[in-house]
Amino acid sequence: MKIITWNVNGLRAALGRNALDWVLEEQKPDALCLQEVKARPDQLKGKHRDFPGYEVIWNPAVKAGYSGVATLLRSFALETQLGMNAPLFDVEGRIISTLHPGFRLFNVYFPSGQRGKERVDYKLDFYAHLLGVCDRLHANGENLIITGDFNTAHMPIDLKNPKQNVKTSGFMPEERAWVQKFLDHGFVDAYRHLYSDRVQYTWWTYRLSARQRGVGWRLDYFLVSEKLISRVKDVIIHEAVLGSDHCPVELVIK
Repeated sequence: MKIITWNVNGLRAALGRNALDWVLEEQKPDALCLQEVKARPDQLKGKHRDFPGYEVIWNPAVKAGYSGVATLLRSFALETQLGMNAPLFDVEGRIISTLHPGFRLFNVYFPSGQRGKERVDYKLDFYAHLLGVCDRLHANGENLIITGDFNTAHMPIDLKNPKQNVKTSGFMPEERAWVQKFLDHGFVDAYRHLYSDRVQYTWWTYRLSARQRGVGWRLDYFLVSEKLISRVKDVIIHEAVLGSDHCPVELVIK
């Protein structure tokens, strides 16, 4: 089974550039998890309205042109949930949960803390609430896959300039600690499990030719339940694929 996650930084713009042709026509994943879609389905027009061969699940933000996630599935989910039953977070359209044989998939666009302390606190509370949801599901015997844009680089190896960014949201100690809490609560970072020393990034600022200079961050993850890690065959960071300030990341699981 192939699952691909991609923060497209505006679905309408990505479709207008034909950026999704690579993933939908060449890769044809079983599940495609998109973040920061910034659109509702009724805003898509013409050929961009339909995705042949896929069931599309939408969770747009209440605020127009902001946030939002979409999950595309080649086979129907056994169960679907939008959000976390938490109005404070759910208005921003950040989570879709779908149940599949053997696991539950979370497509998540974690908040950014770049706009000040209030948003950092919101981000940390979001992490905490989601971990509580996952703890309950683990306690009920479920296996989980969390994917998406975590908006946090976990370890110094996960960004080009860690020393210069210790006070920057996305690499602050309190943010990194929450990623670690997920790992301490029964999850495994599938990419780092397979490639402990490999340096690759999934996001580059548009400024100062950062992507061309290799100045990036690894913000897009697959966290899988410990019981699933033996079924993970590969995690591929498609850093050469353009179309967004993020690149797609692929999980291959048996």
